[in-house]
Amino acid sequence: MALLLTAAVAWGYKMTPMTAPCVCIDYTIADADERLYLTENELELLLRAENLHPVGKALNSLSLHRIERAVAQHPMVRTAECYLTPRNEVRVTLTQRVPVLRVQTMNETYLIDTDRRVMQARATVRDQVPLVTGTVGIQMATNQLADFAEWLKGNAYWRARIHHLQVKAPHMVYIYLKDENGTVRSERVLLGSLNDYERKLAKLRIFLENGSEATQNQQYSEIDLRFNGQVIGRH
Repeated sequence: MALLLTAAVAWGYKMTPMTAPCVCIDYTIADADERLYLTENELELLLRAENLHPVGKALNSLSLHRIERAVAQHPMVRTAECYLTPRNEVRVTLTQRVPVLRVQTMNETYLIDTDRRVMQARATVRDQVPLVTGTVGIQMATNQLADFAEWLKGNAYWRARIHHLQVKAPHMVYIYLKDENGTVRSERVLLGSLNDYERKLAKLRIFLENGSEATQNQQYSEIDLRFNGQVIGRH
């Protein structure tokens, strides 16, 4: 607080008594133009529910730390910082959590964010991230699958061709491909485990792009990538 008051003098503002009331609260949401998962009204309701809304309260009665902590507990908030301006305003700047993966099991749907934490799935989160279905545990979702999702984000070729992953067991991961129109293809690709997935997918790319005409015309129900140096097609 002392630093803020010193800054107020340096900026040419008159120092106001700490018994003066807070005149407003202002929220700044980083990258709000790109994505917006929450509203200022949600934050207002959150602070009022905790009896922390600062407007009208004396400056010396405010707990900026408690306001900051309350905002940071919102399920869509990654970081929050709260400070007082020389104009008797409380400002809250925050960043939002960003998903990298969507998980859908028989019982629940959730997201994994860039910090590898489980993130609430809500209608406002429309980011196009890889989908994983099946028997997915939190440990696998926040580690191997999150690693794969981060890699996929930087790989334009496979990002455009992988529709979703299905996990039947940690060593039985399937990939479903899509065509250029976004339609899911009929065959499924057995990746096996997620170990060495870059090499396996490189092998699949050669198979898809450079196979003979006879191979391309085959209608497989499954393509198996588990074996070194081989791509096995099954009817």
